[in-house]
Amino acid sequence: MAQAQSLPVLFIADPIVLPGMVVPIALDDAAQAAVDAARASESGKLLIAPRLDDRYPTHGVIASIVQVGRIAGGAGSAAVVRGERRAHIGTGTTGPGAALWVEVEEIADVEVTDDVKTLAAEYKKLLLAMLQRREAWQIIDYVNQLTDPSALADTSGYASYLTDIEKRQLLETTDVAERLRVLIDWTSSHLAETEVNDKIADDVRSGMEKTQKEFLLRQQLAAIRKELGEGEPDGSDDYRARIEAADLPEKVREAALREVGKLERSSEQSPEGGWIRTWLDTVLDLPWNVSTEDSTDLKAARDILDADHHGLDDVKDRIVEYLAVRARRSQRGMAVVGGRGSGAVMVLAGPPGVGKTSLGESVARALGRKFVRVALGGVRDEAEIRGHRRTYVGALPGRLVRAIGEAGSMNPVVLLDEIDKVGSDYRGDPSAALLEVLDPAQNHTFRDHYLDLDLDLSDVVFLATANVIENIPSALLDRMELVQIDGYTEDDKVAIARDFLLPRQRDRAALTAEEVAVTDAALRKIAADYTREPGMRQFERLLAKALRKATTKLADNPLVNLVIDEPDLVGYLGRPRFTPESEERTAVPGVATGLAVTGLGGDVLFIEANSNDGESGLALTGQLGDVMKESAQIALSYVRAHAEQLGVDPKALDRRIHVHVPAGAVPKDGPSAGVTMVTALVSMATGRKVRADVGMTGEVTLNGRVLPIGGVKQKLLAAQRAGLSTVFIPARNEPDLDDVPAEVLEALEVKPMTDVADIIAQALEPAAETVTVAA
Repeated sequence: MAQAQSLPVLFIADPIVLPGMVVPIALDDAAQAAVDAARASESGKLLIAPRLDDRYPTHGVIASIVQVGRIAGGAGSAAVVRGERRAHIGTGTTGPGAALWVEVEEIADVEVTDDVKTLAAEYKKLLLAMLQRREAWQIIDYVNQLTDPSALADTSGYASYLTDIEKRQLLETTDVAERLRVLIDWTSSHLAETEVNDKIADDVRSGMEKTQKEFLLRQQLAAIRKELGEGEPDGSDDYRARIEAADLPEKVREAALREVGKLERSSEQSPEGGWIRTWLDTVLDLPWNVSTEDSTDLKAARDILDADHHGLDDVKDRIVEYLAVRARRSQRGMAVVGGRGSGAVMVLAGPPGVGKTSLGESVARALGRKFVRVALGGVRDEAEIRGHRRTYVGALPGRLVRAIGEAGSMNPVVLLDEIDKVGSDYRGDPSAALLEVLDPAQNHTFRDHYLDLDLDLSDVVFLATANVIENIPSALLDRMELVQIDGYTEDDKVAIARDFLLPRQRDRAALTAEEVAVTDAALRKIAADYTREPGMRQFERLLAKALRKATTKLADNPLVNLVIDEPDLVGYLGRPRFTPESEERTAVPGVATGLAVTGLGGDVLFIEANSNDGESGLALTGQLGDVMKESAQIALSYVRAHAEQLGVDPKALDRRIHVHVPAGAVPKDGPSAGVTMVTALVSMATGRKVRADVGMTGEVTLNGRVLPIGGVKQKLLAAQRAGLSTVFIPARNEPDLDDVPAEVLEALEVKPMTDVADIIAQALEPAAETVTVAA
């Protein structure tokens, strides 16, 4: 280092001055003071240092003043300075004038070695190559004359492609070899970038028409995107990077990379590019390796199910059993995710309003899984399940794939709502497509037509809902566990209304329990006389109606606390809609009370028989189906064949007999009305009335055997709602009584029967009583 000297300092941000540079500097007050101090000093020198925003400078350039004058146009003064030598900035000092003075130590040049000469030659070659591309011949001559490596490196101060921070770094790099290495690196990068830009310009010019300016701009944009790649959000390079970064199964990754290869080879105008991009977006959005962890607390899961739903023990037990098996497999170190048949597939069948759909969310909460609902009602296109082929316009994956993407995990609870209402037409049969989805032995390799990749659905818990089991294709039903939810008893309805419906409706009406209370007696009255549904929807509507009227009353008198009791219901809901009618309907001979199952649950069915003069024959009315018509023929044939045994005068059957099932606007079919028709015909022929408290169900043969039927639980619930006390069922349906609630069996005397003659003997009132009553 040379001896320290004191110089006035001038801090400037632009330009950054390096040794050898001659630059003009506009003179503000601080610059004018520094120039004046330098001119007044013995050396005539000043120190020029870069002052950037990030930090205080450590080095500067000792410069001499070449000229001071005014800028052309009279806009102010300027000084032309020449940078001479690097110097290290020391401590501040004092000096004449208003300028800032600092102690500086001049940095002497080091000896030029062979390595430095080699680096200088390489840099000069790069510099000349860049200048030749710009055709700057005068500057090329100047550079060729330079032999000092340090002076050659310091010409970079004029380079427009270097930033101020880079130029400051060169100023502070005192080692010539290091300075040259940095410049070689920066200049090489800039030269490569310049070559790419020139190549883009050449590509654009070669493909453009001179008269089409718009085409030029578009070609430039396309060429830039093609070279940069990352600037195009839908570029193939972007997709390749996303696929490499995504957590995908190996086979899915290979398929995705194949499609990216096609995208790279396709032209921008090819429609296939759009299809591939949409497919790649769909694949990347699916949670291929994302799964939620199941809850292992069986008690907590059961508590959640019990808190959300009253009753429904079958499905609650099944979910808890499923959790118990998974927890045990986890404890034993066995795989619990994926594999064949590890998921559950259940169909909840029952009338509307019993809580089938809402049960899905409770199951998901109990399992700790995501929940997604897929509505299948009215779906007629097979592509809704399996997806469309990618070649179709507007192709989409199937609903199952979309549900997985919506859930964000590979093991959600998927509720297939209204599976019995799936249709079919010329576009295929969606129920057939569901066979693979719901088969635990197959769904680990479900293949969607759009994805064309194997999707593992084996760990998905599928819950399906249906109103009518008979409408579900048998092959589909065979792949699911059937859980029947046949409806609620009166006690169940009161409990559900008190614990679930009433609080919910209070919240919707902005009421509190202190402002409006509904007694259990009122709830029981609503269940008995205002609704006859197996579910709770109409019940909830009536509660909402009552609370709306209560809210209106509170608006007039807000200080009153209302209590809705049984006598008050007429004022809130009107007169009861349903009253026991069995006694009234069976008050004449020829009317028997049967039990049936409809899409809305169990119901009471009255069958009427009458005869009149005319040609012997059988007339049937009431919009009966073929099976029910055959049951009437069988019943008449049985009564004629066993007339003597049944106490029937054969002549009473040689008339025109008319069998009618009221509610003729409602289609009716099924075999379970056979015993009821036999009873009605015998009652008509003997003149003995059927007991008003008796209901019956069962299929009958020509020999009078009572054959089993379905829907026993729903029919017994309907019998209880209708106020019957005795119900005859087929003996082979006796095991079905295990599923009937205890309070229903206590309210009804259920008699399993094998011979219809025994039913007639117990169902008809004694002849003497009938005569007495008639008299």
